[in-house]
Amino acid sequence: MSALADTFAMFIARQTAARNARVIDFDKLSGGAIQDNFGLTLELDGGSRPGRQECVVRQDAPSGVAESLSRPEEFRVLKAAFEAGVTAPEPLWLCEDPKVSGRVFYVMARAAGSASPRKLTKADFTQAQRRNIVRRLGAELARLHTVRPPRESLQFLALPDPVTPALSRVALYRRYLKEIGEPHPVLEWALNWLEDQAPEPGPTVLCHCDFRTGNYMMDGDELTAILDWEFAAWSDPCEDLGWLCCRSWRFGADDREAGGVGDKQDLLDGYRDASGIDLDPAAVSYWEVMALVRWAMIALQQARRHMSGEQRSLELALTGRMVAQMEFDLLNQIQELEGGP
Repeated sequence: MSALADTFAMFIARQTAARNARVIDFDKLSGGAIQDNFGLTLELDGGSRPGRQECVVRQDAPSGVAESLSRPEEFRVLKAAFEAGVTAPEPLWLCEDPKVSGRVFYVMARAAGSASPRKLTKADFTQAQRRNIVRRLGAELARLHTVRPPRESLQFLALPDPVTPALSRVALYRRYLKEIGEPHPVLEWALNWLEDQAPEPGPTVLCHCDFRTGNYMMDGDELTAILDWEFAAWSDPCEDLGWLCCRSWRFGADDREAGGVGDKQDLLDGYRDASGIDLDPAAVSYWEVMALVRWAMIALQQARRHMSGEQRSLELALTGRMVAQMEFDLLNQIQELEGGP
C-alpha cells in the first residue's frame, strides 16, 4: 500500500508540476464492489494545485462485469456530467498507461460525507428534510439528462438498438442470461413481461444507470457527490428514476419508494421543477421491474467472477445468493402492477 501511495503521489506531482508530493494519508475505501477505490491525501509543494489535496483514485479491479465501462470511458462520462452541473466529483487526471501502477486509473476530488445506505435510510431526518433530499436527487437527474447524443467525447457509448431503450435492454439481458447458462424461469418470464409491456420511449439521454442510495454522498442532509459512473449509457430518462426506486435499493425502508429515503412523487416533482418535464409514473414503475431484472443479471455475473477463479471474494459469492430475493420481488411487483391481490 505504501508503494502504491507513492506511485499515485508521483503521478499527481507530474500532472501538476509540483516540486514534491508528500503522502499524508492513504487507504482503500469501502464500497466499490466492481472497481478499487483509494482515498489519498497529499501535500503538494508548488505547481498548479499547491497545498493539501483530498483525492480518490479509482482503479481497475482484477476482473469486471460485462456492463462496466473502462476507466478512461468512465472518466469522460464523469467529466460530461460535471460540466453539465451535476453534483459529481471533479475529474482531475486520467492515467491510461498500466505500467504506472499496474492498472489503468483516474484521480478525482474527494467529497465530504458518507454514502452508506444503511446510515442514510436509518438517519433521523425530518419529513421536510426527506422531501428536500429526494427532490434534489430528481433535480440532479434532470441536469444529467440534458446531456444528449450526439456527443463527440462520448462516442464510445452505443445508441440503443433496436430503437427503444427498453427493448434494447430486454435483448441485452436475454443474451446475458444465455451466457450465464443457468435456468432462471422467473427472469425469463419477467423479460417476456417487459417485452410485452414496453412503454413509448422518452428522449434518449445520458443516464447514470446506477443512481441509487449507496452511490451518492451525503454530509448531514446535504448532497455532496454522485458516485460510480461506470454503468452510464444512452437510455430513457425513466431508467434512472426506476433504478433509484427499485425495491432492492430501499435497504429495508420499503415504504419509502425513492431509495429508502423518501416518496417517489417528490422525486418526480424535483425532476419536473428542474426540467419542466412531467415523467409518467407508470413508465417509472415499468423501469423498476427492469431494474430488478438487471440487478439479478449483475449479481449472477458477480458470482461468476468468484466461481471462475478470476477474483476470489466472499462478497462476490454472496451477491449471487441474492438473486432469489430479486426473483421474489419480481413476482410480487408484476402482480401488483397487473392489479393482482
